[in-house]
Amino acid sequence: MTEPIPVTRVTDLGTAKLMPDVDRKPAWLLTVDGAPQSYVDLDAPTHLEFEYTRRLGHVLDTVAAPGRALDVLHLGGGALTLPRYVAATRPGSRQHVVEFDRGLLDLVVEHLPLPDGHGITAHGADAREWLESAPADSADVLVADVFGGSRVPAHLTTVAYARAAERVLRTDGVYLANLADAAPFAFLRSQLATFAAVFEELVLIAEPAVLRGRRFGNAVLLAAHHPLDTAALIRRTAADAFPARVEHGRALRDLIGGATPVREEDAVPSPEPPDGAFSIG
Repeated sequence: MTEPIPVTRVTDLGTAKLMPDVDRKPAWLLTVDGAPQSYVDLDAPTHLEFEYTRRLGHVLDTVAAPGRALDVLHLGGGALTLPRYVAATRPGSRQHVVEFDRGLLDLVVEHLPLPDGHGITAHGADAREWLESAPADSADVLVADVFGGSRVPAHLTTVAYARAAERVLRTDGVYLANLADAAPFAFLRSQLATFAAVFEELVLIAEPAVLRGRRFGNAVLLAAHHPLDTAALIRRTAADAFPARVEHGRALRDLIGGATPVREEDAVPSPEPPDGAFSIG
């Protein structure tokens, strides 16, 4: 059998590389400009390698009854890790993936084929523009995992963006976002304030070391208009191979402090990660 070999391609926004995992076949790591973006096991789509994707997976498992099909909108595509996960755990789900880098989408679909009956439709478009033109009340879940390089673009951080997300979500829908920051959490606090201005309920999931300000890292934000199942999330994240804390209520209000919602004219990208924060090898 021919051994898989790395694939490198210059796409619309950078240099993408697919690298086979020699210890887990047929699994692949996607990097863009050297930064790890996604990990996919083609034979085991429910395997989530990265810590933040595992936390997003926990949320996706608890937002509705097990196995119930959902309408999911993904902003940011990567190697389509989470769409594959939803297709495997919630058969019959209808999913739209919006990825600005069409060249990256083409590379992923060509070399990491999707399973039959996946229900996933990919679109090459700007996330904000797509969101603002999408039908109202059309999604059960919206997953935002958009990074320009290693930073969340400024136009995806504002109150207007949060309102656009709310418009697309159904009444019982849930917004999820992968964010990244470090103490003193100016960006994260501003995002919590922004989504608190639009949604009634917020939850934050992150590694304790990140929340204690010891290192730069990812945090998963949940927003909804109904109480979220924090008890189930606490059980799942505590038992995970990479334990995390689930913050909500007063703890989040204390974290927000005096931060204010982000207006269009004040929007900035998320902070640049320090060297080596998300590097490999």
